[in-house]
Amino acid sequence: MRIVFTGGGTGGHFYPIIAIVERIHEMIDERKLLEPELIYLGPSVFDNRSLVEQDIIFKHAHAASIRSYSNPLMNIIAIPTILIGIVKALFQMFALYPDVVFSTGGYAAYPTLVAARILMIPVIIYDADATPGKVSLYAAKFARWIGVAHPDAPNRFPAAYRSKIALIGHPIRREIEAPANEGAKEFLDMDQSVPTVFVLGGSQGAQAINDAITDTLTLIIDRYNIVHQTGAANLASTKALAEVLLKDNRNKEHYRAFGIMNSLALRMVAGSSSLIICRAGSGTIFEIASWGLPSILIPIPESISHDQTKNAFSYARTGAAVVLEQKNLTPHLLAAEIDRIMGSAELRQSMSEKAKAFSRPDAARKIARLLLDTALEHAPK
Repeated sequence: MRIVFTGGGTGGHFYPIIAIVERIHEMIDERKLLEPELIYLGPSVFDNRSLVEQDIIFKHAHAASIRSYSNPLMNIIAIPTILIGIVKALFQMFALYPDVVFSTGGYAAYPTLVAARILMIPVIIYDADATPGKVSLYAAKFARWIGVAHPDAPNRFPAAYRSKIALIGHPIRREIEAPANEGAKEFLDMDQSVPTVFVLGGSQGAQAINDAITDTLTLIIDRYNIVHQTGAANLASTKALAEVLLKDNRNKEHYRAFGIMNSLALRMVAGSSSLIICRAGSGTIFEIASWGLPSILIPIPESISHDQTKNAFSYARTGAAVVLEQKNLTPHLLAAEIDRIMGSAELRQSMSEKAKAFSRPDAARKIARLLLDTALEHAPK
């Protein structure tokens, strides 16, 4: 039994695959099946440690951009690159001939999906965003099954394909699925008499969020601990600025900045936090939903990414979060919104319950079961 995974070269496309493979290993043991051969096709190794830990073989796949350019000439120039990618994918897929192909979308998956369609290999797709991407919309024509994360997503597909769509939530890795409810404040040596606000900028950081938090620090530092993941590249400058701003503040020890947090640190801080401030990538939204934490979402502006704004408002409509658009972000507005949420235990409880209801924690296992069943059905008898 052979399963091929493919998806764009970001964490939002890659880590759901890792979460699904974790459940595949569990179900293989439960059902006493032979271990399948698991292959990830992508333009690069996104996280080699995770691939090795889950016994996934990496094979380089040619990535063809299928974006639409405003200049028609650029669209014409891109055609040979796309065709070359498809031809290479055909040879690669014919040599592998998996029993099922699973895609999380993104331009990197396109050649592999075209090859699977030509070779009549079963395809299952998953799209994490409130508005599905072009590759997912293309693959919906021939996919056996379509998984989506957001309740807004099914209506974005053509009506003819909606009978194949299931709203399942987002696959989340075991190592970050549940917050650690004890130890964070002791580990960080933080003031246990005040609540904690967790600012999660992502591994690459979010400069606009970093700036907003440092600008707001003096307005909120007396009332809260602030744990701030700045991104590795931004840590030194953000810490230096915070030290200047809080130099004479008696509560300056309420602030802690980190470049990147490992999984254990994330779970510990999440377990001791009352509120999260973060971007609105779909993976991030579902992680904080699984933690059951209220959140303030600051999506990347629509001029840069349409996905995050749509994801943010899709989630906020459930009542689990509020959205502050970056163009409207000011220190006093951010401080007021933090105080509004933190000042009402009833509101936080309601947001927490709605976050948990949104999370749909069985997503990875549902997809794993479907992949195994499809692979077993397609495998030579």
